[in-house]
Amino acid sequence: MSQQYDLIVIGSGPGGYVAAARSASLGLKTAIVEKDPALGGTCLHRGCIPTKALLHAADTFDELKHAARIGIKSSGIEVDWSEVQKYKERVVNLNAGGVSHLMKAKGIDVIEGFGLVKNKNLIEVKTKHETKLLATKNILLAVGSKPRDLPNTPSSSRILNSDSVLSLKQIPGSLTIIGGGVIGIEFASIFARFGTKVTIIEAMSRILAPADADCSKELKVQLEKQGVVIHTNAKVEKVSNKSEQAHVNFLNDQGASVQINSDYVLISIGRNPLTTNIGLENTAVKLDRGFVVVDSFMASHESNIYAIGDCINTPWLAHVASKEGLIAADTIAGLRVDPINYDHTPSCVYSEPPVAWAGLTEEQAKERGLDVKISKFDFARNAKAGILQKNRGFVKFISDKKYGEILGVHIIGPQATELLAEPAFAMQMEATIDDIANTIHAHPTLYETIYEAALNAVGRPIHG
Repeated sequence: MSQQYDLIVIGSGPGGYVAAARSASLGLKTAIVEKDPALGGTCLHRGCIPTKALLHAADTFDELKHAARIGIKSSGIEVDWSEVQKYKERVVNLNAGGVSHLMKAKGIDVIEGFGLVKNKNLIEVKTKHETKLLATKNILLAVGSKPRDLPNTPSSSRILNSDSVLSLKQIPGSLTIIGGGVIGIEFASIFARFGTKVTIIEAMSRILAPADADCSKELKVQLEKQGVVIHTNAKVEKVSNKSEQAHVNFLNDQGASVQINSDYVLISIGRNPLTTNIGLENTAVKLDRGFVVVDSFMASHESNIYAIGDCINTPWLAHVASKEGLIAADTIAGLRVDPINYDHTPSCVYSEPPVAWAGLTEEQAKERGLDVKISKFDFARNAKAGILQKNRGFVKFISDKKYGEILGVHIIGPQATELLAEPAFAMQMEATIDDIANTIHAHPTLYETIYEAALNAVGRPIHG
């Protein structure tokens, strides 16, 4: 223990490495402990980045297949899955190299090994060859999460989770996805467009439950047009693998027993925080259902231990973890910090069509007793969407009827994940729906749809 650190971060995902970089920039002696050989965490290696690379490949394939609609004729278009996988790995490796370079540039000590909290000022790091002890004034837990298992499900190469599905050697002929949340929807969107027969089994009354109900409904329609079969209000009874196929037995929304046989089953029912067996029992840190309990400054019940990202009970989003990491680092450095308003959290689903939202859903706003005005504008009436041949979906605003406060925005349609930036920024800056309606938007653009939805909200519709 020759070194005394100001901060040791356990975990190098988008929360952990961002916190470490900020901490070092503030002059704190910082180390980051990572159990994996490369930096970047789940998001970079098994989550956000590889899935979006596969989604981009699916987008490109889909565009080429339908290019004849705009007079671009082609033939012999096919998917070379091994090359797609190599492309995905190149993207991952490029980003991992970027994180590693950032740590080096900031003077952060990177220590490979499993970090165990011995007490509030001491971290034990176990590597393949040795065990070392690191002394620190502060600890930041950025340990992330892992895919949740379905109880009583056998281990099988045909039964996958969101980690193992990324390593498939070939495109499945058929795939059953248990769970219609963000992860399940994105994998459905990838493989359906590559020709896989995809079935989604969802326990709730609709897919993509965190989204606004109108977006969920529209997404279901569009996925079904792409050949995806969707069962909602379904209860999975058994998953098995007794042949060259995997089998799912479930009760459908009518209570009838159904069996689906497919090449693979993807279990996508959420994630569990990785807070067990990391030494938290040696501290005053408190857990709630496995999540570290923290205040609005990411501080736990142990005075110098902080936690961020998937191991606390906030949205499982990389950008949320990064912001939480910045708050923790600034707090440790003694700076003034503004807590996160989680109501403004932007959420994105990179399916086809994509879905994006920030703020309250219509249902949530009404549950809070707010007097709201709902306004929508369809991409079907947007010139740029017509040019792109992607004119399905809409922009939907939920605003306060009296003061025009933007309470929520929900987008499904072309480039929804990029279009979200304007209204999300407006919400954070406390701009009103009138402010958006009074701002000139360029023509022809997709973001005119935001303008038109705002005009509808203030009673000045043009094309609505």
